[in-house]
Amino acid sequence: MSNEIRELQPAAVWGKFADLNAVPRASKKEERVIQFMLDFGANLNLETFKDVVGNVIIRKPASNGMENRKMLTLQSHLDMVHQKNAETTFNFDTQGILMFVDGDWVKAKGTTLGADNGLGVATIMALLESETIVHPPLEALFTIDEETGMTGAMGLEAGVLKGEVLLNLDTEEDDEIDIGCAGGIDITAEKEYNEKSIKSSVKAFKIEVKGLQGGHSGVDIHKGFGNANKIMNRLLYLSSEKYNVRISKINGGSLRNAIPRESFATVVVDKAHVNALETFFEEWVSTIKNELAAIEPSLSITMSKVNRPKTVMGIGSQDKLLKVLYAIHNGVYTMSATIDNLVETSNNLARVLVKDGKIEVQCLTRSSVDSAKFDLANSLKSAFELAGFDVLLNGDYPGWNPNPSSAILKVLKHHYIALFKEEPRVVACHAGLECGILGQNYPNVDMISFGPTIKGVHSPDERVSIPSVQKFWKFLLEILKNSPA
Repeated sequence: MSNEIRELQPAAVWGKFADLNAVPRASKKEERVIQFMLDFGANLNLETFKDVVGNVIIRKPASNGMENRKMLTLQSHLDMVHQKNAETTFNFDTQGILMFVDGDWVKAKGTTLGADNGLGVATIMALLESETIVHPPLEALFTIDEETGMTGAMGLEAGVLKGEVLLNLDTEEDDEIDIGCAGGIDITAEKEYNEKSIKSSVKAFKIEVKGLQGGHSGVDIHKGFGNANKIMNRLLYLSSEKYNVRISKINGGSLRNAIPRESFATVVVDKAHVNALETFFEEWVSTIKNELAAIEPSLSITMSKVNRPKTVMGIGSQDKLLKVLYAIHNGVYTMSATIDNLVETSNNLARVLVKDGKIEVQCLTRSSVDSAKFDLANSLKSAFELAGFDVLLNGDYPGWNPNPSSAILKVLKHHYIALFKEEPRVVACHAGLECGILGQNYPNVDMISFGPTIKGVHSPDERVSIPSVQKFWKFLLEILKNSPA
């Protein structure tokens, strides 16, 4: 399969992407990919080093005649989101991504593809390796842990970088030039509960919510995709109220920055209520699927009999959990008052885990306005605390304030129009880009973000457009050739 990918154009980029995707590179497990990049730079005899937190920096002198141009910093992150379908057998710690070509798209077999941000990394690698591309002095910055805290960008010290202009290659629509992004904060709510033994006069069921689109909790949050945790909680709340269904365990969602696609729960109900519960469940499944039919046509909600568990949650803890999850806001909270069609503030109810006497709920709150971010975070924190949870707010990172007067923006707009005979869309996004964080220690560096078209990021439906990569490569080479002096 990697040979099929390597035959695509531009071959230099796709070949490096295939090399990179053979290296496991989960967030916070980047040791192998860090060494991979250090070896890559050393083998090219380029200045290559690792900073104090693990970011890799590689520098390449200008090509002939370009020595008087400003040094460009090209930046992408090494880690990728690890998500797979429940039925997919795959070990992200040991296996490389299994890619294939489907028409104009490159996809992965049942897992995330790693195009976010592997194609940015591969593109920079291709530039560093080339002996023919015209370019100014280049500085490659490969950051770590972008997906689960941006600790690489946060840990990059002042004075390490030399570039005067930074091109972040992590935007996911090829007609967009990004000049701003949202900041974020992690919310973790935890609580212990008493486990209660159950009577023999109950039947046990496993409820499964699957087949949702999922996606990026920033880029896709406004699209109305179903949230598996919210759907599961709705079913448990209703059946608990009507038939005293008791919860043994819940496992919903996986990563903070991914809209949850799946949730699984084990419950018990008194035998006398089994038939009524099954009828009630079918009615509500039909209702929920009808509500989401236009946006989630593959939604599957099932309830099947399983072996009886040994314990369930205490009724008081169960009641508080179901009510607080019902109350917690999920999705768009406010839209921007200054930028058309931009989500300002949102929350993703990302993870719900109930098992062995412990509850853990994880959210990711985003906003392009720092005060609004903390306002929503405090609202969520208050709700959890009223339900008896201990709440931790951490992983806070800033947004990136748009600069419509950016000099590098003018360069990109001019050459985009010249190449493609249309205006690019100059936007800010609701995702978290590293530019805002990097700008804290490098306030005088002019930053911009762009990239090829990638769909379904942070889900096993992730795919990248082949023609878009060709367009992106052509655009980038033009920018390098005409970089500012």
